[in-house]
Parts: sequence; C-alpha cells; structure tokens
Amino acid sequence: MGSIEYAVDGGVARLALNRPDAGNAVDLQLARELSDATLALSEDRSVRSVLLTGAGRNFCVGGDLRSFSSRGDDLPAHLREITMYLHAAVSRLGRLAAPVVVAVQGSAAGAGMSLACGGDLVVVGPSTRFVLAYTRIGLSPDGGASWLLPRLVGLRRSLDLALTNRTLTGEEAVEWGVATTVVADDLVSAQAEHLAGDLASGPTAALGAAKRLLRDSADTTLETQLEHESIALSANAGTADGREGIAAFLEKRPPRYTGDGS
Repeated sequence: MGSIEYAVDGGVARLALNRPDAGNAVDLQLARELSDATLALSEDRSVRSVLLTGAGRNFCVGGDLRSFSSRGDDLPAHLREITMYLHAAVSRLGRLAAPVVVAVQGSAAGAGMSLACGGDLVVVGPSTRFVLAYTRIGLSPDGGASWLLPRLVGLRRSLDLALTNRTLTGEEAVEWGVATTVVADDLVSAQAEHLAGDLASGPTAALGAAKRLLRDSADTTLETQLEHESIALSANAGTADGREGIAAFLEKRPPRYTGDGS
C-alpha cells in the first residue's frame, strides 16, 4: 500500500494521505507520490473536483521528523528533494480548474497546515487543530504557507502563527479564514464529500476561472484585473456550460453542466 491513495469516480478525484500510523507525516515517498498523483489528476479531463483527506486520526502532522533526524549532514539536500515534490503538488492543486475540497480532522501541522491552506474549501471539526510549528523545531515554513497565509489571514496574523506557533481550533480557523466550514467532528468527511460531489456537477471552466481571478487579484492592478474579468467572462459565455447555465435560469430548471469548457 502506498503513501497516497488516489482514485477518480463521478468526476471527483479522491486524494488521501495514507500514513495513518505516522500521522500522515510527510517523508520523501509521500511527497513523491503526492506529486505523481496531482500530475495525474491535472491531466485527467474527467476530474471536476478534488477531495483531499488524511487517513486515520490526523490530517497531517507535518514533516516526518524521525526520518529527518537520521539523515545527518545530508538533511538539507534531503529536504530540498522533499520540498521539490511537495511544492510541485501544491502548485498543481492551486492551478487546477477543478475546485479542491480539504477535509481536516485531528491535527494539521506544518506542511499539513500548508496543504489545507492551499484548498479552496476546507471543512473542519471543533477538535481540529492547526499549527505551523516550523520555528518550534528551528525551521521555516514550506508548502506555500508563507504565500498562502498572508492572503488568507493578513500579515499580522500570519506573523503571529509563524513566530509564536499559536494553535487554532476548528472554530478559530473558520473565524480567521484558514478554514471555511466547521461541523461536528463525525460529520467532517461526509460534509467534505458532499461539497466535492456538488462541485463536480458544476460548470468546471467557470469555477476554474473564478479561482484564478480571485487567487491572482492580490498581484494585479484594478485595471488589469478588470481586463482579466472581461476576458474570462466572455470566454465562459461561449462554452456549452455557459449557454446551459443561462438557458436553465431562464427556463427555471436546474442546470445540467457537463464540465465542457469548449
């Protein structure tokens, strides 16, 4: 059994971190398999949403410190290799047109918090705990945390999380903007599954355009963003899903989207 479980069904790509006995800690094998899986789903036109989960009690406790401690002087090069694969995965998930739903149970620490922050919708429970934890062990963030967090919670709160290793509860994570929905602990998986299924039946190209516009907006001027909006809106209006959405609204019926962006 690998460190990542990956399957596509009904338009939903289910991606599970699968080292439950190690809290789904990120080692080289997991990072490499995660990169391979995200490459596969990014090239699969049937994928219309992604559900990212962690097997067992914890979503992901961060890096595998036990394996790191055995590397000796080779550790810097080893971490460079791990982050190469991990960051490729984070980048692909961010660029996907398909929305990414993350179900976070237990602990999301270090790279686990980074992976959760990279999702589009993040479902948590009251007992979920987020902590960056990097500086606690003398390291600095990876997995995109230094880019994602300021955009989610602002610079001051990002500094608080990074420098003090403050822990956020599930409710605090929603309040701060790290997560989007808090439900009872035993409903986290079901709620995330429901969201992923709903999104998989949506207008994938339009959802992807909305993701891209919102994610890129912090780095553009208003005038540039307005032009990007005009281009994206016009392009989506010419798709089968765009025509179906308008027709369904006027005919007062549920739309039947196919994910066709052409």
